[in-house]
Amino acid sequence: MNVRMLALASMVLALGLTSCGNDESEEEVNNKQELCFYSYDDNSTELGFTSYKTTAKVPVKGTFNVINIKGEESDNKMDLIKSLKFEIETASIETNDEGRNAKIVNFFFGTFGCDKITGSVANLDDDGRAEINISMGGMNLPVRGKYKLDEAGKFEFTSNIDVADWNAQTGIDALNLECKDLHTGEDGVSKLWSEVDLYFSTILASDCD
Repeated sequence: MNVRMLALASMVLALGLTSCGNDESEEEVNNKQELCFYSYDDNSTELGFTSYKTTAKVPVKGTFNVINIKGEESDNKMDLIKSLKFEIETASIETNDEGRNAKIVNFFFGTFGCDKITGSVANLDDDGRAEINISMGGMNLPVRGKYKLDEAGKFEFTSNIDVADWNAQTGIDALNLECKDLHTGEDGVSKLWSEVDLYFSTILASDCD
C-alpha cells in the first residue's frame, strides 16, 4: 500500500471512530433523565376561607397574615406535599375589615381559647382525595378534601369543615350575638353558620440538573 492510500485509510478509520463516539455521546445525552429537587415556597402560597352569615348564606371571605408552613425538600413532589406542616396565628385574621377582625379574634377564637391553628398533611390518595389533620382549641381532627398537583408543581386543596366539631359552637354563638344586626337577613333571623370552606394553594420551587 503506497503512502497516499495509507493516509486515506487512516482518515476513513479516524472518521469512523469519531462518528461512533459522537453517536454514543448523543445517545447518552438523550437517555439522561433530568433530576429535580422540590422545596416549599411560601411566596407562592395562598390560604383562604369563606364563612357564611344570615340564612341566605352571604359569604364572608378571609385569610390569615401570619402563616408558618414547613416542608422537607424531596426529589418527589408528592413526598414534599405529604411532609407539609403548618401553624396559623388566629390573631392575624384578615377579612378586610378591622372591626370585624377584632370581633372574630375576641368573640370567636377568644371564647373557646384558640390562639393558634396547627396541622399537617396526613394522606394524599391517587384519586385526588386528601386528608389533613387540624388542631384547634385543644382538639385534633382529620379533615378530608380534594387536591390537584400538576406537572409544574402547583398544589391546590379545597375542603369544607364544621368548626362545631372542634367544640367551637360557643364561639359561633358569642360572635353571632355580638354581631346580631349584621347577621340578620331579610327574614329577620340572625344566623352565623358553623360551616366554613377552605382553600389552599402553593407552587413548589424546583432545582433541576
